[in-house]
Amino acid sequence: MPVVVVANPKGGVGKSTLSTNVAGYYASQGHAVMLGDADRQQSSRLWLGLRPASLPPIRTWEVGSDFVARAPRDVSHVVLDTPAGLHGWRFKDVLKMADKVLIPLQPSIFDIYATRAFLDELADSKHGAGLDVGIVGMRVDARTIAADKLHEFVSGLGWPVLGYLRDTQNYIHLAARGLTLFDVAPSRVEKDLQQWQDICRWLDA
Repeated sequence: MPVVVVANPKGGVGKSTLSTNVAGYYASQGHAVMLGDADRQQSSRLWLGLRPASLPPIRTWEVGSDFVARAPRDVSHVVLDTPAGLHGWRFKDVLKMADKVLIPLQPSIFDIYATRAFLDELADSKHGAGLDVGIVGMRVDARTIAADKLHEFVSGLGWPVLGYLRDTQNYIHLAARGLTLFDVAPSRVEKDLQQWQDICRWLDA
């Protein structure tokens, strides 16, 4: 059972957007998926409550402030949306259960510096050594100086950059209805699905 942890200590970087779409992708492939939300804002859990019953199901993974319930055996894929400021024993516990760590990163100097410290901590952790880690640039306009700075930063890391997701209202409009890119006609979100191709390959590996 692969467990994908979406993590970054910086708030507002797109963890819930990434988590819900990863869960939506797995569900669209016919997998039995659970989505956990360890963030106080509970954005992913709210999104689950909006999801139409007619779509491929995504179950709620019970996550408390000091525990994570074991996923049942009939679940094949698990996604965990983590809170800002993840560190200490909770950070270590999350890494112990993870198979893959997906790190969203926005093109701002504050996000870059906060994420750098997190990546260093991840690299130094004994539990992070064997993990499959990938970075996803969030809300990136390739024409901006900020995007250049982000590319410069990630090119010097030892972690793979799986892709860059553009700043589009598609994610906002879909989330408001409990949907993901993978729940609507591909022609409606063609550009976005193209940006997800390498991410999906990494998720399936």
